[in-house]
Amino acid sequence: MSQFYNDSIFWIEVEKIEPNPFQPRREFSEPELQSLADSIRQYGVLQALVVTRKEFQKEDGGLGVKYELIAGERRLRASRLAGLSQVPVLIKIGDDTDLMKLELAIIENIQREDLNPIDRARAFERLANEFGFKHTVIAQKVGKSREYVSNTLRLLGLPEDMLNAVSQGKIFEGHARPLLMLCDRPEEQIVVFKEIMLKKLTVREAEAIARRIAYDKVRKKERAIDPEIIDLEEKLREALGTRVHIERKEVGGKIMIDFFDNDDLKNLLEIIKTNSPKDPDENLRKFEEAQINSELVPEESVAPIDDRSEEEKRDADMYSVTNFSI
Repeated sequence: MSQFYNDSIFWIEVEKIEPNPFQPRREFSEPELQSLADSIRQYGVLQALVVTRKEFQKEDGGLGVKYELIAGERRLRASRLAGLSQVPVLIKIGDDTDLMKLELAIIENIQREDLNPIDRARAFERLANEFGFKHTVIAQKVGKSREYVSNTLRLLGLPEDMLNAVSQGKIFEGHARPLLMLCDRPEEQIVVFKEIMLKKLTVREAEAIARRIAYDKVRKKERAIDPEIIDLEEKLREALGTRVHIERKEVGGKIMIDFFDNDDLKNLLEIIKTNSPKDPDENLRKFEEAQINSELVPEESVAPIDDRSEEEKRDADMYSVTNFSI
């Protein structure tokens, strides 16, 4: 690893410092930056930024110097907001600067818990793909377990719109688990994603739906269980226009019917009373209408709920399909 240039603090003009091209963090909260800028105006920059030093030839033939940021992007942005002309820096030297920039930027953000789950996954992916690091090595560098790294990387198996929802905080990282369970069933995955977004499903509710879908898949592969029950489920789905699950017991059993809202529940009751089949596309239209209406509501007031315990949230195998019991 490169060493600091004489381990000394230098004061460098803010305008000479360029952003870190390997910065994994893509979103910075403006209110938080403004708060940090206010603190910097009052107390100054209390922790030095880390940069690399590069010389370049000017048009007039002379040599110029510029600096590229390794760690401290929030402090640099806030310093600019605060109107500082110079900031304290540590200068790192060495040949492994590209790896160092990415590695230190990731470590800094993870230590501060500033990276959202998707940015963190993409940063791990860069360490694996661009620098050939195995999951075990990445885990050692960021102070996490190998399972943590592997499960974080599994997030990238989601479609782009779902990745954006996680990174923007519209759904929780825990909601990724049931969605990842349905990667081989994209239509069902999209429906569950819409239900999470529009019904504001908790993590446990989303997991319950994914379990039923996964269980249905297993049952269909094992037609010997009771093909008649499976056929009846399909007919009920077509008739009611919603997801239906029949659970047989030694004597009798029970039927579970999904519904969108109270109006949908009343419609289901009318269908059962009149025996009039429901349009199977009606729920989809409800989803689309709710999507339009939800744009008028502040996101923070309608966010889904992560109702798992703290121990469950820390579970290293959060996204492991093999550990997702049905």
